[in-house]
Amino acid sequence: MAGTIIYDKLLKLMEEKGLSTYRIRKEKIISESTLQNIRNNKRITTDAIANLCDALDCQPGDIMEYIPDPPGNPDNQ
Repeated sequence: MAGTIIYDKLLKLMEEKGLSTYRIRKEKIISESTLQNIRNNKRITTDAIANLCDALDCQPGDIMEYIPDPPGNPDNQ
């Protein structure tokens, strides 16, 4: 199994730039279900990533981070 994408950077950047989840929903930047996926570190679409990057004036690496599975994890085989 592959590692995990986490969105801790996104939540921090949103706070720094004053972009609330309310505004994201109101301006339809991304859907509520996509927000839930972000909160749960689940998969989101590249369109959602692009919309967030446009709204935050940033690059994808500024909002998400790849965490590889630890070596020897049985899911890696």
